[in-house]
Amino acid sequence: MKKIALGLAAFATLALTSCSSDDDNNQVFTNNVTAPDTYTFERDGNSTVSFGGQTTRIQMAQEIVSGMVDPSNTEAILDNMFAHVQDANDFSDANLNASDKSVRSKIAASTDFYSANTTDANNIKATFDFFIEEQVNTVFPNWSTTATAGVAGQLQQVGGGAIRYVNDRGLEYNQAFAKGVIGALMVDQMLNNYLSLSVLDEADNKANNSAGVLDGTNNYTTMEHKWDEAYGYLYGNEDNPAVPVYEADKFLSEYVAKVNEDPDFEGIALDIYNAFKLGRAAIVAKDYELRDVQAQVIRGKISAVIGIRAIYYLQQGKANLDLDKASAFHALSEAYGFIYSLQFTRQPGTNDPYFTKDEVQQMLDQLMLGDGFWDVTASSLDAISNTIAAQFYFTAGQASSL
Repeated sequence: MKKIALGLAAFATLALTSCSSDDDNNQVFTNNVTAPDTYTFERDGNSTVSFGGQTTRIQMAQEIVSGMVDPSNTEAILDNMFAHVQDANDFSDANLNASDKSVRSKIAASTDFYSANTTDANNIKATFDFFIEEQVNTVFPNWSTTATAGVAGQLQQVGGGAIRYVNDRGLEYNQAFAKGVIGALMVDQMLNNYLSLSVLDEADNKANNSAGVLDGTNNYTTMEHKWDEAYGYLYGNEDNPAVPVYEADKFLSEYVAKVNEDPDFEGIALDIYNAFKLGRAAIVAKDYELRDVQAQVIRGKISAVIGIRAIYYLQQGKANLDLDKASAFHALSEAYGFIYSLQFTRQPGTNDPYFTKDEVQQMLDQLMLGDGFWDVTASSLDAISNTIAAQFYFTAGQASSL
C-alpha cells in the first residue's frame, strides 16, 4: 500500500484572523494566526511537543493484536499485555515493559463520555477482555479445524491466500479487537478527552496558557500538551511525527491513509493534519475560539473515517459472500470492529456520538443473527451500510469504492 508523502510542498498554510499575539517557530502572530508548515512548535529553541504515552499505547496495542494470532499464548499472557503493569515482562520491547502505561486503562476512559458513566466504561473494557478470552478458549483449540457454521476454526482464502481463524459464527476476534481499539482507545481519547473543553480548559489551564505558565519542569503548557496528546493518537508512531507519511501503525494512521486514497475523500488526511497544526498554533496565540473550531473539524473528519471504513468492509464482505468465505468473513470482522467504534465518534458541535451504544449493538446483532456471517445476507449488509451513511455526508456507494 502506498504511503501518503506529505512533503513540505504539499502542506497548505492556513491563516485566519485573530486578535491574539505571541511568537513560535520565529513567526509573529499579530492580527492573524498562521499554522506552521509542519507540526513543529518550539519555546526558547526547544520543542514543546510531547506525546510519548500515546506512542507507547499504540505500540502495545500492535503487539497485543499480533499476540492474538499466536496460539501458544495463554489467556493470562494476553490479559497481562492488555492490562500491563510497570516493569512486567509482557512485551518484546524493554521500553514497553518499563512503562507504567497500559491499553486497557484508557479503553472507554474519556472525560466527556465516561467519567460519569463507569457502567458503560466497565462493560466496554469487559468486551475486549471477552475477545481475548474467546480467542484463547474457543479459537485456539480449533486452530487446525476447518471452520463451518457453528464450529470455530480456520478458513483459507481462495487461491492459497491467507488463513483466517474464526469463531463459530465466522468472526475473527483479533480483527474485532484491533478495529474496536481504534474507536475505544484512539478515537475516544482524541475526540472526547484531549480535544474536550473539559480537558483543555480544566482548572487553570486557560489562565496558565494565556500567562505562559509551564507545566512543572516541562517545556509546554498543560493546554499545549493536551492538544499534542490528541495528535499522538494519530501520528505518534511515525518516524517523524511532525511530517507524517501515514500507515505507521495498523490503527488510525493506516485508515486515514486508506480513506484518503479514495477519490471521493481525497484530501481528508491533509484536512485533519492542517486542523491539528492550526489548532496548536491557536493555542500558542491564545486564540481559543479558533482552537475550538479546529477541534470540531478534527471530530467530524476522524468520525467520518470510522463510518467510511465500516461501510467499506461491509461491502467488501458482501462482494465475497458467495465467492470466498474466508475473504468475506475477514472483511466482515473488520466491519464489526469499525461498527463497534462508531459509539466513540463525535458529532461536531454536540456532546453526542454519531451512533449510541444501543444503536451500535443493534447493527452488530443484525450482523450476527443465527450463525452470524454464515447466514448474513447481501440485503442485510446493504441495510446496515445505508444506516451508517445516513448519519454522515457521504453515500454508501462512495464509502464502498476503492
